Amino acid sequence: MKIAVLGTGYVGLVSGTCFAETGNFVSCVDTDSEKVAMLTSGQITIYEPGLEDIFSKNVGQKRLSFSTDLKSGIADAEIIFLALPTPQSEDGTANLDYVTTVAGQLGPLLKSYTVIVNKSTVPVGTSELLTKIIQKNTKVPFDVISNPEFLREGRAVDDFMRPERIIIGTSSEKAKKIMQALYSPYVRQGNPIIFMDERSAELTKYAANAFLATKISFINEMANLCEKLNANIDLVRLGMGMDSRIGRKFLFPGIGFGGSCFPKDLVALSKTATENQYDFKILKAVMSVNADQKTKLIQAMRQHLKELKGKVIAVWGLAFKPHTDDIREAPSLENIEQLLLEGAVIRVHDPKAMENVKEKLGTKISFYETPQEATVGADAIFIATEWPEYRMIDFNSIGKNMRGKAIFDGRNLYNLDDMRGKGFTYVSIGRQSIHE
Repeated sequence: MKIAVLGTGYVGLVSGTCFAETGNFVSCVDTDSEKVAMLTSGQITIYEPGLEDIFSKNVGQKRLSFSTDLKSGIADAEIIFLALPTPQSEDGTANLDYVTTVAGQLGPLLKSYTVIVNKSTVPVGTSELLTKIIQKNTKVPFDVISNPEFLREGRAVDDFMRPERIIIGTSSEKAKKIMQALYSPYVRQGNPIIFMDERSAELTKYAANAFLATKISFINEMANLCEKLNANIDLVRLGMGMDSRIGRKFLFPGIGFGGSCFPKDLVALSKTATENQYDFKILKAVMSVNADQKTKLIQAMRQHLKELKGKVIAVWGLAFKPHTDDIREAPSLENIEQLLLEGAVIRVHDPKAMENVKEKLGTKISFYETPQEATVGADAIFIATEWPEYRMIDFNSIGKNMRGKAIFDGRNLYNLDDMRGKGFTYVSIGRQSIHE
């Protein structure tokens, strides 16, 4: 098939590349000429494990191309995917300006029946809105459908190539057949393509993210209670997670969730509920718990270090989760900003996200190539992201070069028994603190 993908951000680039991987000819369109030039030259613009290899292969085999020109980019495309930003507006709603602007441009350019697929996370009713906008400028038949993405950063290629399910919202039988054919190579193992109406598909994405965020906030609340009751959250979550009705995923306590989806989508869903006169109490609680959880360990640092002014804190991990360079809504940044406000000196390490943080914080903090280098002269280590590189650390060696010996672990990376006897104060989430 000939496919156009509008937008070369995270979703657009992964989707376009993975569609090309199964033999489709994909044209990706973006208004950012510098980004398009980089992609055309074979230089990938995001970090995602496994993406670079198939990107390079498909660019080389001429199945994946890039352009800034919308008209040529969608020429002869049977399917046009909208993978455009829907950032949070000041009032909490999803900003549809990028999506509606492109919709207004598409009408005059359509030459034959086209399926226009909204892959962006959008409020319920957006498919209807885009249909009205496009209809104003064309008499060519088309269908606007919803096909929300469920890509996990760090695992996006595998998620796309081997999806657990594919959600397609459309009432058009013609569009159903085309989308069935497009996605058939990705569901050969029997995972379902679920067809539903457009509104239900749009809401499904919000519902899924809201439920996963609820699990995270719930286990964080349980972790906080464990600290009060001298219980161990690791054992509690193990006992909970073995129940097949609950499951083990998203039951890891920590300093809250971040990223490009959960925070924004929860606010947008809450706003939708309010606009429709519904008080979504659980959703409000989830957001409140997460906001409090993000800087939970700052108070523990104050208590242990007496004051933060002049103290050197080594921060391990900047990305909102491992295996990505994405720092959007990352808990690390809120903690760093608070520590800086209180006069602390910050030394950081992250395997992939340091360049993005340099653009944001510049010379306010210092960057180091290894986690060990970041700890030299430090009074404490603060772990904000559970990168594999931090799991097997020689703490005896690190302790010799630190000014203080304290670890504030926001991701519960280490076993309590393993940390005893190492000479460190060790504070984690929902477990007994170790003071040595």
